[in-house]
Amino acid sequence: SSGDFVNISSPRKMISLGWSSLLQILTCILILTQSFSEDDRKTYIVYMGHYPKGMELTELLHTSMVESVLDRSAFGFGGRIIFYYKILTAPNGMYPSSKFAPDALLHSYKSFNGFVARLSKQETLRMRGMDGVVSVIRDRNHKLQTTRSWDFLGFPGNVKRTSVESDTIVGVIDSGIWPESDSFNDTGFGLPPQKWKGSCHNFTCNRKIIGAKYFRMNGVFGKDDSISPRDTDGHGTHCASTAAGNPVRSASLFGLASGTARGGVPSAHIAVYKVCWSLGCMSTDILAAFDEAIADGVDILSVSLGPSDVVHDDYFEDIYAIGAFHAMQRGILMSKSSGNLGPDAYTISNNAPWLISVAASIIDRNFFTNVQLGNGRIYQYFVNTLIKK
Repeated sequence: SSGDFVNISSPRKMISLGWSSLLQILTCILILTQSFSEDDRKTYIVYMGHYPKGMELTELLHTSMVESVLDRSAFGFGGRIIFYYKILTAPNGMYPSSKFAPDALLHSYKSFNGFVARLSKQETLRMRGMDGVVSVIRDRNHKLQTTRSWDFLGFPGNVKRTSVESDTIVGVIDSGIWPESDSFNDTGFGLPPQKWKGSCHNFTCNRKIIGAKYFRMNGVFGKDDSISPRDTDGHGTHCASTAAGNPVRSASLFGLASGTARGGVPSAHIAVYKVCWSLGCMSTDILAAFDEAIADGVDILSVSLGPSDVVHDDYFEDIYAIGAFHAMQRGILMSKSSGNLGPDAYTISNNAPWLISVAASIIDRNFFTNVQLGNGRIYQYFVNTLIKK
């Protein structure tokens, strides 16, 4: 039918068709060149210290800073070509957005002055030279770090908890939490303290777990990840129960070592900040969790994460030092694991003086196992690597 063909008898339509074809070709070329340009961009944290007093519209300031360093030659002309093509191909009365630049600003922090942006190498150098910029930190992957710790430290389990302890909120930055665990039953708990400003995202909280959020700025998930604060690894659940889990009687490991499992402050409330996924834990997400925890009003922060290798960053390049510093300024105590990279010297991954570093050096138990040789003889050995003398 005639509707299947384009009427090119009109010179105006011929010009429009010609422009449209040309723009389609240019668009394909420019999209390819833009994709190569975008591949050169990496994610960075731009840290600027404290917010000046009375400072408002911070995201607008951060956007302005990012736009001032962007290399527009990589997308300016191409953005306009694509925009004009969209005008020609848009339905009647519909107009596309006139935003030419890519979304380089990913996140603005609120408890301190800083933001996350995707920048090229040259843009990063320009950003480092801007007034007010303390440091520009490349986003990188971190990993999880991990008995009867409280008995070893001499914390009795049958002491009556005070109302002060019951108002304590422990924030755990980790791989999430498994709320069905008996360690997080809310029987006997009251409402969250009035100071609490947090919330629960895609998660059902109770009076024990009063906050739960998750962070993944790059939007990349593994096939087994739960896009929620729910823990699919177990590490976060373990750390949360170690810090503030309820007493659970007759707990055991596959029937071994039966006893009562409990956290250091069982009457405390828990707030969960999930930053670790099957593909790792990114710096940008970890610092965003610090930011949220500070704003929410936690009293204590427990962080059992660290870099994959031994790294001794300057304090202004260390996301844990930055997060802990701003937490400390608001009266929040931070406990941070020292790492799993010992026992060689200089393997502690954090050394900022405003946080508590926690390291495993010795335990008060020995674990035995039977080893049967090929000749049938059985020997008993210690299986723990550090043995108390």
